[in-house]
Amino acid sequence: MTPFSDAVKAVQTARGSRKGYAKLEARGGFADAITPELAAWLGEQTTSYLASASADGQPYIQHRGGPPGFLRVLDAHTLAWVDYVGNRQYISTGNLSENAKACLFVMDYARKQRVKFWGTAKVITDDAELVASLMPAGYAAKPEQVIVFSIEMWDGNCPQHIPDVGEL
Repeated sequence: MTPFSDAVKAVQTARGSRKGYAKLEARGGFADAITPELAAWLGEQTTSYLASASADGQPYIQHRGGPPGFLRVLDAHTLAWVDYVGNRQYISTGNLSENAKACLFVMDYARKQRVKFWGTAKVITDDAELVASLMPAGYAAKPEQVIVFSIEMWDGNCPQHIPDVGEL
C-alpha cells in the first residue's frame, strides 16, 4: 500500500519532492508493523483523531481520547480502544459500517510528536469481555463499543508547526 496516488505523485513531481518519496517506495515504503518503541509511545498517549469516510467518500474526522494507555497494541499490526458514549451522532460508526478504510492520527502536543496510521477499522459492539479488557482502570467514561484498527502502514511526522502546549 502507498498513500501516493498518481495525482499525489504528479504534485510531488511538480513541487520537487517526488524523487525522495520514490526512494522511500523503492525501499518498501512506510513501516507496517508496530515497533517496541512505538508501542511504548502509544501507551503514553491521550489524544488521537480517527478519520473515516462514507461509501460515497464524504470525509469525517473525530477526536478519540482517554487516559494514557487508552490506545492498546493488540499485536504488531493491530490497535484497539474502547469507544465511549459521546454525542451519539455515530458518524464514524456509520462510515466504518460501509467503508472500513480509515486513518488514525495520534498527537502528543507536549513532546511535539505525531504518528499517522493508514489501515482499516471495524466497530465491535457485542463483546463485553473485550470492552472490559481494554477499558482503562478507573476511567469514569461509559464504554459503548470497541474500535479495532488494522495497520497497513504508519509514519512518524515531523514536529514542524506543532504549537507549544502553552500556545494552545
